Amino acid sequence: MNIALWIVQAVLALLFGLAGLTKSTQPKEKLEPRLPWAEDFSAGAVRLIGLTELAGALGLILPAVTGVAPALTPLAAAGLAVAMVPAALVHVRRKEPGAIAVNAILFLLAAFVAWGRFGPHPF
Repeated sequence: MNIALWIVQAVLALLFGLAGLTKSTQPKEKLEPRLPWAEDFSAGAVRLIGLTELAGALGLILPAVTGVAPALTPLAAAGLAVAMVPAALVHVRRKEPGAIAVNAILFLLAAFVAWGRFGPHPF
């Protein structure tokens, strides 16, 4: 189970890291063709979402790898899971079922890591 949790952590860190890096470094206008929801938010809000995703991605890996405050890893996973709820609500409002499905999958994966690292398989 520990290996499965590490794999899911790595996949989530990669996905959220790339998404966060993109949202926090690209101008909003450049993001809108690929991320239509961005038109509903200010440039600062999009950047903040990106920085939050980037911090969550780092939190999934760094505390566990370095052994410095490894309790932050399940907290990062829980935070990313919680962040998927309002993200899905935005996509519900915009009638974007494909994006809702992605949010649901990311939610489940992050919740799995949070459950595993808080519960039966801590570091």
